[in-house]
Amino acid sequence: MFTGKKIVLGITGSIAAYKACTLIRLLVKAGNEVQVVITPAGKEFITPITLSALTSKPVVSDFFSGRDGSWNSHVDLGLWADAMVIAPATASTIGKMAHGIADNMLLTTYLSMKAPVFVAPAMDLDMYAHPATQANLKCLRERGNIVIEAANGELASHLVGKGRMQEPEHIMNVLDNYFAAVQPLKGRRILITAGPTYERIDPVRFIGNFSTGKMGFALAEACAQMGASVELLSGPVALPTPQGARRHDVTSAQEMLKAAQELFPQCDAAILCAAVADYTPASQSPQKIKRTDEDMHIDLVPTADIAAELGKTKGPKQKLVGFALETNDETVHAEAKLKKKNFDFIVLNSLRDEGAGFGVDTNKVTIISAEGAKEYPLKSKHEVAKDIIEELCKRL
Repeated sequence: MFTGKKIVLGITGSIAAYKACTLIRLLVKAGNEVQVVITPAGKEFITPITLSALTSKPVVSDFFSGRDGSWNSHVDLGLWADAMVIAPATASTIGKMAHGIADNMLLTTYLSMKAPVFVAPAMDLDMYAHPATQANLKCLRERGNIVIEAANGELASHLVGKGRMQEPEHIMNVLDNYFAAVQPLKGRRILITAGPTYERIDPVRFIGNFSTGKMGFALAEACAQMGASVELLSGPVALPTPQGARRHDVTSAQEMLKAAQELFPQCDAAILCAAVADYTPASQSPQKIKRTDEDMHIDLVPTADIAAELGKTKGPKQKLVGFALETNDETVHAEAKLKKKNFDFIVLNSLRDEGAGFGVDTNKVTIISAEGAKEYPLKSKHEVAKDIIEELCKRL
């Protein structure tokens, strides 16, 4: 069963709205996050309080959430979701979807949706069979929407025929089959290192860097969404663990090396995104070093080279991906690192590119391999992660 997905559930004004509660329970139980968007008519059949209790999220219904200038962004929902499911979908909503009529929050969300949309119709048999409804459903299919055909059964009118919304279990199977088909890493185990390392000077001070772990955690999330079992080896960062990832927290470069060497033999690939310190103090004071008026000198020694160590032990079927954050002669340094560390490809980014590097939500990368280099424009780190994983999938 698919897990770790972000699902927008659209509910419209149908008696079948009661089935949405079961669908939410199934989605949440499987480890997915659900955001309900309901039409005004939908609230006549099921209350937002019930839906909010099941999802642990406020229900979105209106464009504006108050008279204080705050509003609900259908654009943000369209970017957030991995899928949108409209269940039940009435004839009216289906018609508006087909003709681009955006007169409520659900429809504006649909028109902004970047993720696949699943439509589960629910209406009386004559409405379902009407040429207008069938033409609208055909239009939605041609535009890439996935229509979950209505079932035969007793309807709200007490007539028996085709028009009954499919049961939640059937909708879950449709979603499961879809995500299985688009999960190229299903059955794969991926090791990802993320964040900085801290090299201790004394009990209260350390040598570190500005890495926040955002890029590595975005990679872990993308891998999990594509079906992989993710071993996330993280330095000290203040980020929540992505759903579907198994997290291992470490502090120093030596701790990260030890954990990586234990995990890598069981993995199909490793993506080394962590900003590992190159040097560590030769000795650590057991007590806090007191300030004096004299200059302080710290002797530094090289840390263990995690990438080089894994590169030496990489099996013939294993893949190894590295990162290079450079400030000058970027391509020269990245190509040298690619060969030296036995990487299959390396992801280069430069601090000279605005919007790239530490502490931001965007990145601009070039993927370099023995076959050549491919440059990508500035994107969100989540989008960059998908580009990197797509390159990895080709090699796996």
